[in-house]
Amino acid sequence: MNLIEQWIRPEVRAINAYHVADASGLIKLDAMENPYTWPEELREEWARLIRGADVNRYPDPHARQLTQQLSSVMQIPANAGVLLGNGSDEIIQMLALALGGEGRTLLSVEPGFVMYRMIAAFSGLNYVGVELNAADFSLDMETLLEAIDEHQPALLFLAYPNNPTGNLFAASDVERIIAASPGLVIIDEAYAPFTDASFMLRIGEFDNMVVMRTLSKMGLAGLRLGLLAGPEEWVREIDKTRLPYNINVLTQLSASFALSHISVFEEQTAKIREARSQLFKELQEIAGITPFQSEANFILVRTAEGEARPMFEGLKQHGVLIKNLHGSHPLLRDCLRITVGTEAENRAFVEVLKMLLPAASSRPKT
Repeated sequence: MNLIEQWIRPEVRAINAYHVADASGLIKLDAMENPYTWPEELREEWARLIRGADVNRYPDPHARQLTQQLSSVMQIPANAGVLLGNGSDEIIQMLALALGGEGRTLLSVEPGFVMYRMIAAFSGLNYVGVELNAADFSLDMETLLEAIDEHQPALLFLAYPNNPTGNLFAASDVERIIAASPGLVIIDEAYAPFTDASFMLRIGEFDNMVVMRTLSKMGLAGLRLGLLAGPEEWVREIDKTRLPYNINVLTQLSASFALSHISVFEEQTAKIREARSQLFKELQEIAGITPFQSEANFILVRTAEGEARPMFEGLKQHGVLIKNLHGSHPLLRDCLRITVGTEAENRAFVEVLKMLLPAASSRPKT
């Protein structure tokens, strides 16, 4: 046995590292980012602010000013506790560390956000994934409630809307899950800017529910900033696993500045929501693919059998990068995920897709 086999935990060796595709020179529609940059006058004002920042001192360890702004912008109840993370991923890790332990379980639904499963493995938690209904990716409540009863999860994650399917689960079903769960239920609202549904204002209504958000999708992906809001008692304990000074000086300054100009990002979000509706209509009219309704900033599409990878490669060869989900989960067979881009980016994607489809439909199936 070599040293790697001797010392690296088997559950870590068994998984693959998170893969990020190289998007150099491509129209980037693979990562659910806001496609719009900041207006030039905003960039100049931001640059002046950054120029005056001192980075020889540690940042505010609690990011107090930024936390207050986030609480206001995201309408976090006044009696809720809030902690910040270096993106949602760090918060998921904090939760796993705080509630983990030998024999404990993290439960979620599948297909879902891959980091739930990966961080469970990193943290030594058992992971249980309950499949969604194949027809519409809704919750299979009977199976899910049975899994909760059997595994008694310490942590249960529900993305709302779900990634990578884009759909919202019925609020009444989510309420039943919270009521049935013995541990902490985390409502992951990463795509909150693109839907009108939220559990944020219901913090405190349930003693075992917290809400997670990120600023990545609203246009600040490069800053890596996420937050967790929930009953103060929960947040106080989870905060003990947060590494000191985890939100750096430049992120605190930049995010605070961006939130003081929130109307700019709200306008961009409105454009993305409008573009999503238009793109969905266009995809519905294209023979050979089936788009699924989305409440996020992406659209899941099912291709004809065996055509997902050829279509993905064809788009890439013509300068458009999307996400190939075929092979990631059985329910995502022949599926692709397209981030909603600018009007020009969406038009370029649709034009290439239409060009590829005749060739794809005549290709022998393998």
